[in-house]
Amino acid sequence: MLPLRDKNPSGIIPWAVYGLIGLNTVVFLFEVSLPRDRLMELAEQFGIVPRQITLALQGKANLLGALVIPTFASMFLHGGWAHLLGNMWFLHIFGDNVEARLGRARFILFYLFCGLAASAAQYVLDPNSPVPIIGASGAIAGVLGAYVVCWPRARVLTLVPFFYFIHFVHLPAYFVLGFWFLIQFFQGAASLGVQFTHGVAYWAHVGGFAAGAVLMYLLPGTRGPRRYERR
Repeated sequence: MLPLRDKNPSGIIPWAVYGLIGLNTVVFLFEVSLPRDRLMELAEQFGIVPRQITLALQGKANLLGALVIPTFASMFLHGGWAHLLGNMWFLHIFGDNVEARLGRARFILFYLFCGLAASAAQYVLDPNSPVPIIGASGAIAGVLGAYVVCWPRARVLTLVPFFYFIHFVHLPAYFVLGFWFLIQFFQGAASLGVQFTHGVAYWAHVGGFAAGAVLMYLLPGTRGPRRYERR
């Protein structure tokens, strides 16, 4: 299923969302300008490498270079056009409402916190992985979790393929995003104990989504009227 748009007007110009989309795009354009070997070095230097974090926590590697800098820098790196466009598309559709509910500054802090929680979840489940973790997926998963908490029944126009046919249907947000969450959870469960040289950080998605949902539920001033449109 691919969400195309939601019928839940935010009533604002989401400058924070646009800023994040712009920043991620600029960083990615810089990435694609690099030669392939330099690109791999960039991912290893600024991506989160769980094995390096473990060494840093044991005092065998530099904490700043292994944990602090990559934790934030990794959120703005992407592994390809599909990775970038998929993340920015979800942020564009669902981020404006969350920004409207939280306010611009609090939304950015919320986004970064969810990214940190996502990285922590992936690390805890695979602390010795040598594979760099990059991408905004975990932070954006937090935005999706927040959206479900505030507007579970908002209608989302969704592209649903069925064999050779494509259907466009309006589905409630809890179904679209809940289905996405379940896929991440079961894919993550299937990956436990398996060593990959590359792949998707499913537990980062799960951790980010859960963090966003819980934080949105607990934050003061975020549980106002659930405004949405229905057909």
